[in-house]
Order: sequence, then C-alpha cells, then structure tokens
Amino acid sequence: MPKACLKLVTLIALLSAADAVQAAGSLERSLMKLEPDERAHQVCAVRGLEAVRRDKRLAKADRLMPDTFKRAQFDGNRVSAKGAAVRSAGHWFALSFNCTVSPDQLKALEFTFELGDEIPPDTWEDVGLWR
Repeated sequence: MPKACLKLVTLIALLSAADAVQAAGSLERSLMKLEPDERAHQVCAVRGLEAVRRDKRLAKADRLMPDTFKRAQFDGNRVSAKGAAVRSAGHWFALSFNCTVSPDQLKALEFTFELGDEIPPDTWEDVGLWR
C-alpha cells in the first residue's frame, strides 16, 4: 500500500476512534440527565440487547422493552424485569431479566435473562409493541 494511502487509512481510523469517544461522552452526558432509575433501565436495555443476541434463537434481536407487561424494578444497583419483551426477526418474545449496574448507573455490569414464549401479534397493540 502506498504511504499516502496508509496515512489516509490511519487518519480515518483515528477520526473514527475520536468519533466513538465523542459519541460515548455525549451518551454519558445524556444519561446523566436522567433520574437514576431511568438511567439504570436504559443501560440495562442496551446491555440486554447485546446479551440476547448471543443466544442463537435471538441473533437478530433489535429491540428490548423492559416494561412491556410490568414495570421493571430498580433497587440499589439492580434492575429486575419480569414483564419485558424482546423483538427478533419481526417476532416479539416475553423476557425476564436481572441486570446489575455500576453505582453511577452508567454501566451495566451483569445481565442474565430467561426467554419466554412468543407474544401473539394480535396482542401487540394492547401492550405497546409494533412490527
């Protein structure tokens, strides 16, 4: 690869890394504007989506809703959801999870879940789900 191209690739990589750091800082500032319980719910939803995608049944998961059937509970550094839902490949599934967050609620440290049954499409509108 010519030196000029190598320098350009390096510059693009550095800019991309800088953009990622800037985006992370912006996300953190946005999260800090939320109440602690809502901040914990949000970081758990993001971490949860990453975790459920590792399950081959949910590899195409693109949405996680912590409060679909029942409000998720925040206590200390833990979010517990018994009425959550996750969407994968156009299907919604019931989900329960436990998530441990950092003291500032900016990071989800641990996430475990249990997958439930598929949620029938004719009930989606009633509980705030969509296609």
